[in-house]
Amino acid sequence: MKIILDTNFLLIPAQFKVDIFSEIERIVHEPYELFIVEQTIGELKSIIEKQSGKKRQAAKLALQLIKQKGLNTIKNFQKGIVDDIILSIANKEFAVATQDKGLKKALKKKNIKIITLRARKYLVIS
Repeated sequence: MKIILDTNFLLIPAQFKVDIFSEIERIVHEPYELFIVEQTIGELKSIIEKQSGKKRQAAKLALQLIKQKGLNTIKNFQKGIVDDIILSIANKEFAVATQDKGLKKALKKKNIKIITLRARKYLVIS
């Protein structure tokens, strides 16, 4: 299984003190690889430049985790919003980890597995 991590999902460790990587390990019962889309790094850098305080720290931690965990990057040449790019890439062999309501709704229509945070404590897959 290939799992795409959305930008807002990568902010969870700093915002809610949840280890998303051990949680994914706990809920996914098959071999998997973790991915981000290339534009996610741009979104995180933009947050660092434009935001302050907790959001900025969360984005910095997210960039560190991407490097530390060696996440695979999906390179694509589409311009636009990361959610739209994820939606265009995702198919049956993918799951998408996100907190974005609009993206979750669109993924459900395509019958794509979704990983989300519940009760600010643990991850679930649906």
